[in-house]
Amino acid sequence: MIVVHNHPSGDPTSSPEDIQITEKMVSSGRLLDIEVLDHIIIGHQSYISLKERKLGFS
Repeated sequence: MIVVHNHPSGDPTSSPEDIQITEKMVSSGRLLDIEVLDHIIIGHQSYISLKERKLGFS
């Protein structure tokens, strides 16, 4: 699974809540045998990958 959401402000910087929900999705996915491949946040003409930044993935 790849999770994607946007920040209407245009700033794709991850919030503490973004990281927390990523941790919960990864943990829940393990219980259900579903791998969370990435969580991507889209901003104005840019994006970030939480997996690349190792935020919420262990």
